[in-house]
Amino acid sequence: INPISLLNKAVGQRIKFTRTIGGVVETIAGILLSPPSGVNASGGDRSYVGLVMRADNGEIILDPIGEVEVASIPKALRSKPTLVWDLAAEASGKTNVELSYITMGMSWNADYVLTLDGKGFADLQGWVSMNNTAGAEFREAKLKLLAGEVNQVKTPVVPLPMLSSNLAVFDAKRRDLGFKEEGLFEYHLYTLQRPATLANNETKQLSLLEGHNVKVRKRLILDSMAGYTSYYPNAQAIGIGNVKPTVKIEFLNEEENNLGMPMPKGRVRVFQRDQAGSVQMLGVDQIEHTPKKERLSLTVGKSFDVVGTRKRTDFKAINSVHTVESFSIEVRNRKDVPETVEIFERHWGDWKVIEKSQAFTKEDSQTIAFKLELKAGEVRTVTYTVETVW
Repeated sequence: INPISLLNKAVGQRIKFTRTIGGVVETIAGILLSPPSGVNASGGDRSYVGLVMRADNGEIILDPIGEVEVASIPKALRSKPTLVWDLAAEASGKTNVELSYITMGMSWNADYVLTLDGKGFADLQGWVSMNNTAGAEFREAKLKLLAGEVNQVKTPVVPLPMLSSNLAVFDAKRRDLGFKEEGLFEYHLYTLQRPATLANNETKQLSLLEGHNVKVRKRLILDSMAGYTSYYPNAQAIGIGNVKPTVKIEFLNEEENNLGMPMPKGRVRVFQRDQAGSVQMLGVDQIEHTPKKERLSLTVGKSFDVVGTRKRTDFKAINSVHTVESFSIEVRNRKDVPETVEIFERHWGDWKVIEKSQAFTKEDSQTIAFKLELKAGEVRTVTYTVETVW
């Protein structure tokens, strides 16, 4: 409701116009023929630009300066945004009606905190962050969150609030208050087992899951060709020089590992307590929607005290599509404790390893992996020769 919207609705109806000329107050009544395109205020007077009024005496008044009075507020205008439904029924009587609609301005995301104990176990906490910018407050609402790849035609795409697990690690009291999970179509629905109040423009975090004594595995992966999708061997070698191993933390999302819940897509922060007991952040990674019984692999960062150097020690071009290369990968463990390092080597085309210093496993059609178990302070070198035909 504002002056222009009111006058737009009053076209063809009676209005009153009051103006002051030479100290004399004059009121004129008549029919509004055209609403103003704008209202200007200057020195206490209002000018209605574009307003056309036919007074009862027949005069046509244009762009009046003064005050305009309408008889009433039209029913079509509301003092705040309002949804109105017209219902048609064959007969009168009490009936149940379900109203459902999609509103923009509601979004949510999942965040996780994984705290390592440094001995192969960790605690996992999952949180749901709700963000309400829909313009309304929702008090004591039943909250459901739908997780999955939900297709929508319109943009922007907003995750649909419409989320639990078996919550095996919750005691009975907390299970009644947390989220309960169920499968819905090809998605997962999480329902909060207590009312939630979301104020307008409020961001609120709600506990989604907890898992204690989760068995985790640390991996150090030396992968000099990570990110490459193809490579044609030539005189200019790539992926050589000093390489830092990538540190990964992996765990199984299963009941036997004190988890076993479909985990919505979200960010995972990894922490570990130092010797003084303070929690320190080690890194942050993102997970996709992950079903139960699947393995999660988190990239935490790069190793500080384990380093490697990769060299190409020989290269022969038999012809334009046939090459033979030799590589040397030295790994140095500068820690006071043993470490296991996995060396990933990648090749494309029709290739085969014709010489090697130790056994390897073939991870896929382009990747082989050497496993080194290094003692504290130990330095070891892996060598191999590969023949490639394109």
